[in-house]
Amino acid sequence: MSTRLTTHPILGTYEKGPKVNFTYDGKPMTGYEGEPIAMALKAAGVMVHRYTSKKHSPRGIFCAIGRCTDCVMIVDGQPNVRTCMTPLKAGMTVQTQYGVSAEPFPELEEKA
Repeated sequence: MSTRLTTHPILGTYEKGPKVNFTYDGKPMTGYEGEPIAMALKAAGVMVHRYTSKKHSPRGIFCAIGRCTDCVMIVDGQPNVRTCMTPLKAGMTVQTQYGVSAEPFPELEEKA
């Protein structure tokens, strides 16, 4: 069982909303409406949110308060969304970000 935050240092007190469905890289997922997208992903075991454009290094949650860009992902077609600060909504499409794209780098596709 995963533990979820009830208070966020920037967003304040969080009240768990109803369970909602969303997709992550085409896979169906569930989370609680209003919780940060990053929290729902972490609870599902997702650790990598993006790959850097220069070295193609994996990144995930680092600061969790919107100051860095390690948690940015493509959300509903919009790149560079800070998932630690963006509330989850039903039906969202969340994708791993590769540089500024949803297209994996060729060498990462070979490893999959």
